[in-house]
Amino acid sequence: MDQETKLYPSSFNPLFNKPIRPAPKEIAIIGAGTIGPDIGYYLKSAIPGIKLHLVDVVEEPLAKAKKRYSDYVQKAVDRRKMKEDTGKAILNNIIYTTDYKEIKNCDLVIEAATENILLKQKIFDTVESIVGEDTIITSNTSSIPADRLFRQMKRPERTTVTHFFSPAWRSLPVEVITWEGGSEEIIDYLNWFFAFTGKVPIMTDNAICFMLNRVFVNWCNEAAYLLDHASASQIDSVAEEFVAAGPFFVLNMTHGNPINIETSTLQMEEGAHYRPAPILGSVDRWLTHRPGTKLEVPEDIKNTIRERMLGILFSQSFDIIDRGIGTKEDLNIGCQLALGFKKGPLDIMRNCGEAEVERIMKKFEDARSGFPQAKQPFSIYQDFNRYLLVDEIEGVKIITIRRPQAMNAISDEINNEILKVLKENIDNPAVKGFIITGYGNAAFSAGADIGKFPATLGNKEAAAQYARDCAEVQLFMDQMDKPIVAAVNGMALGGGLEIAIRCHSIVATKNAFFQFPEITLGIQPGIGGCIVPYRKWPQGANMFHEMICLARRMTVKEAHDIGMVTSISEDYSDMIQEAVKEVHKIAGNITRVPEGKVDIPEISIPDNPMAGNLALSKEAISIIVKTVKAGAAADTFAEALEIGYQGSAEIACTEAAKEGISAFLEKRKPEFKK
Repeated sequence: MDQETKLYPSSFNPLFNKPIRPAPKEIAIIGAGTIGPDIGYYLKSAIPGIKLHLVDVVEEPLAKAKKRYSDYVQKAVDRRKMKEDTGKAILNNIIYTTDYKEIKNCDLVIEAATENILLKQKIFDTVESIVGEDTIITSNTSSIPADRLFRQMKRPERTTVTHFFSPAWRSLPVEVITWEGGSEEIIDYLNWFFAFTGKVPIMTDNAICFMLNRVFVNWCNEAAYLLDHASASQIDSVAEEFVAAGPFFVLNMTHGNPINIETSTLQMEEGAHYRPAPILGSVDRWLTHRPGTKLEVPEDIKNTIRERMLGILFSQSFDIIDRGIGTKEDLNIGCQLALGFKKGPLDIMRNCGEAEVERIMKKFEDARSGFPQAKQPFSIYQDFNRYLLVDEIEGVKIITIRRPQAMNAISDEINNEILKVLKENIDNPAVKGFIITGYGNAAFSAGADIGKFPATLGNKEAAAQYARDCAEVQLFMDQMDKPIVAAVNGMALGGGLEIAIRCHSIVATKNAFFQFPEITLGIQPGIGGCIVPYRKWPQGANMFHEMICLARRMTVKEAHDIGMVTSISEDYSDMIQEAVKEVHKIAGNITRVPEGKVDIPEISIPDNPMAGNLALSKEAISIIVKTVKAGAAADTFAEALEIGYQGSAEIACTEAAKEGISAFLEKRKPEFKK
């Protein structure tokens, strides 16, 4: 069994699995200090109806947690990010208690106490004596292996570590530790549950410090050792090339010095080179600056800091991959989502290039001997999909777009990865077909990144070529003889919808919806969105007029009524099963996008076109109308697509597109003049 299969024995996408039990109705968090209440708030926000028990040995942190919850809700309501009734539901049914007996009916207990093995074991002994036999018990430890915590329990199979990241109510990842004493069914269930509630579970081996904390602690420890060469502020400033906030700023924010010392001391079991920097124990707060503040650092000092920080980052990344502590995919995305890295460590390596990485690692070995070095060729560390998970069910390859921080928005690299997976498997007789879906319950894809489009504004030829380039995946899908089905698990917008409609069939969950919002940016769907819907589902032409010209949202029921969606499922796992059935059903009987002219009804646009409270550009809409009509009148599908590309190019040369894209990049509401 390879390490990836060991970590993910069922599937890489946790929502494919049908849960062995329903979501918990009662949950307890043990420890009301810093992270415990935030874990509870995440759970109550995801499932407001649950009963939450927050347990501590003293009243003061419980009172502070209660106020924190109230403040969180009030702030969200004031900012109109939450409705008042939702806020009331979140705050309702929370038990703040010092009495462990209150948790007897809980389905899930998460311990979030101090990093002390004996204390945690005492808590688990108490919890196990109170709760039922089916209660799942986990620890939020950031560094202590699961076997050291749970091996003395009566039923260790129902336990594991679930490591959250601060702030736990907002930070997406949670490491779920797989260990030999834990039940595969329980770990699979937790993986599903966290994904179901909006987290990104990351399966990690039972190593000291697990995966992401191993990166973070050593990143901070190396920064502390660099204080012989530079100030904390200088180190933070240089580190901000790679992270949103430097290590000392984060240590101040999290009061992280003591835990860094404890964790590094624990990791010394792997070698003396992990010894914590002595200065961590003698400083309470570091003198640093707010992230983004410009600070001049002498070039020689800057180079020393940069190379040492990259050295420790690359060292830990090599070690994690070589030892199978985590997957390359999870390491790369986890560092971005949990630790604030602007790019994953393997992306940083790729940008540096093999020769530069080798140079940095040689210098790092000279300066800090003993740390892990690469054990495999450079290409091995780069051979993975950054944004896709690829599973297989009944001979069907299932491609999951995993970019949760951007609601699975499509980038040029995602398009390239999808195309690569399709090409690698298209001639494999064991592969019967493909499914494309999105990660999580909320979004198939929230659209496409702006990408290189701003650079093409005002340049008709460049804009047309960029549209053609972006359509490479769709053109390949058009020619495929093996079926490809879109499994739409929530919103499918813009460029994401452009991928879905080029699949041979679409299935969806009941919360799915479809929208072309491009007109709100003064542009149009440029990859075929003005062409394909009319040819595949002409009965929905009037609805498509409104979608493309006025950004109207189409419900999943409306999509089903016109035959665009073949089936609607209650939940994600059912949708995937329906998609697999659909692949087998249409194999050998794929319906291509029709050739020839298409009769469409007249397009009627209001005198003052609006999308919600946004006044739209009449100039942009007129180009869209012209494009739709000309595309429908084209004799061939290829000719129609080219008309779509040219329409996208024409609209890129308007004031509307310039204003819409500028407003988007500046995060303001556009004001179209004509």
